[in-house]
Amino acid sequence: METLQYNTKRKQLIIPEYGRHIHIMIEQAMAESDAVERNKKAKAIIGVMGNLNPHLRDVPDFQHKLWDQFFIMANFDIDVDSPFEKPQAEVLAAKPGKLAYPQNFPKYRFYGNNIKRMIDVASSWEENELKEVLIFTIANHMKKCFLGWNKDTVEDAVILAHLDELSNGKLKVAAAQLPLTDSGELLKFKTKNGNGPKSNMKKNPKRNNRKRY
Repeated sequence: METLQYNTKRKQLIIPEYGRHIHIMIEQAMAESDAVERNKKAKAIIGVMGNLNPHLRDVPDFQHKLWDQFFIMANFDIDVDSPFEKPQAEVLAAKPGKLAYPQNFPKYRFYGNNIKRMIDVASSWEENELKEVLIFTIANHMKKCFLGWNKDTVEDAVILAHLDELSNGKLKVAAAQLPLTDSGELLKFKTKNGNGPKSNMKKNPKRNNRKRY
């Protein structure tokens, strides 16, 4: 009688999603000495793996993905004819490079780093009408960011002073474009898009509050 086996005493599965039977089939294919039979078994295993994921059959390069997973579960130690290039274990085991993370500590953090980048770019532009529109847009966006941090209204003079400070005095909103967008309009826009306070959201008067059993 075969003794009861526990998974804790078995080999660890390389791709657990396929289960132990697929791994055993691959081990049997690896042990096959006849190249023709080994290729037949490999194609049959690929077919079974495809049947386990029928929802992915229409995904581009699905067969390529199956063959890659087949070689991974075989520990890259099987000689079969694959329609795709065999993956390399060194490439799979290689660690990705460290991702550079911007270490910026702006004075006014509620504006964000992107606003400072936009200000730096706008400062390098030549004086023209397009630059005036960009400066006005930046100031308007700064006001919206300020209201996201502080729900009370903010005076345009505060935003203009911050713009002057962050640009080292290089950017000023043209007098013809003042005033900036009203705070109420900006808050109304945020509420309309679901970013405002919940208390301002309209309740549905037709909602059925009857209990259901």
